[in-house]
Amino acid sequence: MIANHATPQDFARWEAKAKAMTMAELLYSAQDARKAEQAMRGWNPIAEGRYSDEASTYGDEIRRRKARA
Repeated sequence: MIANHATPQDFARWEAKAKAMTMAELLYSAQDARKAEQAMRGWNPIAEGRYSDEASTYGDEIRRRKARA
């Protein structure tokens, strides 16, 4: 169980990971994090928020790549 809020280090790690992923990996990881976020809803709001932050970070990279294409 995740017990802490996302930190700046978490965001930096997610961003670095996202830059190294293929588009297929990004899409899968973003969807997976959203599913985990939904699973935590109403049960663990801190974990829900972390998964939401992770999914958003992957989504940001997806949007950046689409804008460059």
